[in-house]
Amino acid sequence: MFESLSDRLSGVFDKLTRRGALSEADVDAALKEVRLALLEADVALGVVKDFVADMRKRAIGHEVLKSVTPGQQVVKIVGDALTEMLGGESELLSIVGAPPAAVLLVGLQGSGKTTTAAKIAKRLTERENKRCLMASLDIRRPAAQEQLRVLGEQAGIPTLPIVAGETPVAIANRAMAAARLQGADIVFLDTAGRMHVDAGMMAEVVAVRDAVQPVETLLVADSLTGQDAVNVAREFDRQLGITGVVLTRMDGDGRGGAALSMRAVTGKPIKLIGTGEKLDALEDFHPARISSRILGMGDVVSLVEKAAETIEQEDAEKMAKKMARGEFDLDDLRTQLKQMKKMGGMKGLMSMLPGMGKIQKQVAEANLSEDMFKHQDAIISSMTPGERKNARILNASRKKRVAAGSGTSVQEINKLLKMHQQMAKMMKRVSKMGARGMMPGPDSMPPGFENFMPRR
Repeated sequence: MFESLSDRLSGVFDKLTRRGALSEADVDAALKEVRLALLEADVALGVVKDFVADMRKRAIGHEVLKSVTPGQQVVKIVGDALTEMLGGESELLSIVGAPPAAVLLVGLQGSGKTTTAAKIAKRLTERENKRCLMASLDIRRPAAQEQLRVLGEQAGIPTLPIVAGETPVAIANRAMAAARLQGADIVFLDTAGRMHVDAGMMAEVVAVRDAVQPVETLLVADSLTGQDAVNVAREFDRQLGITGVVLTRMDGDGRGGAALSMRAVTGKPIKLIGTGEKLDALEDFHPARISSRILGMGDVVSLVEKAAETIEQEDAEKMAKKMARGEFDLDDLRTQLKQMKKMGGMKGLMSMLPGMGKIQKQVAEANLSEDMFKHQDAIISSMTPGERKNARILNASRKKRVAAGSGTSVQEINKLLKMHQQMAKMMKRVSKMGARGMMPGPDSMPPGFENFMPRR
């Protein structure tokens, strides 16, 4: 997310930080570039004007122009302002009150409400041990209620039995009654998609809101709709009174204009962002961390949190013991690749590592995708236990057999083996030097992955 904006701003700040001193003309030229970058990122025009005016007021000041590092000062000012634009402090879901608490999900058709309901319910069940119930109030879209039931089965969340002919208000009341009987903590009410200009359908969701008095009324908006998502949010808030926003498909939005505009225009916080189709592809929205990602400074806190969520304790302990002995075989490499895939793949990881923004285009060109991980897993799976334990025995005939078994080529096998060798060397170094040896510098690639980079 935010790739295009991050690239543009990086170019602007590179010019500034190379200068020993800044004049007003330098700052004005930089802010013009920032303005264009924000507009190209689909940020609302009014938000851009206010942002740039605020930046100029802060930057054309004694503390910047006379600073020892004026370029870095401007970067910091822009970072602080971006954080403020995104909402300042994080505002997470607020599920308070006597159970069962109702959470109402509203938005346009196709924005991802049903999947989002399942994602949030799964998240609260696993992380906070909440008992959740989901109910579909969508009586217009064919199979909408069945879709929620299927997602509930996948997520392990109970759903309200479907009764034909009920109105949305009747379904909502039945869901609340069922939740009380079952001892549920939270009821997720998935409403039908509606246009904000459709008075009849808006009145329907207002009636549901009044009947259940939800603790959260979340607008689910597709980030790919750009500025229109902001207009939708404004109207839904005016007519319904939303408490927060969930932005979906943020993994597919390289611009990020909706996220940057939403808080400034509506005054309502973005609470969650969807980062993929899988039911665990949901993140809390942290303005300061997002601002850091946009400026190419990474997001190490989120990276550590994601690692803690996905790393199996037993696997981590085994790996730690092997590292202490300086051992690293192909089975260990496969474990690491699977772990990387769980954490969002190479692209997802690099967006969180400081200083990696400048080589993300190379990563994209090198096609470090899920397909690459599948091919590497297939190669390792086609080897015998002895070959995985000791890669040195892989001679030409063995490589041909592995290539035939994995549907790949000998060249791909050689690339994988070279990456394994380099990672094995790193592990040996770590065992001698300690954990400091694992930390890559800001301009370095993770060991082994330079093999996949395009040659200049």
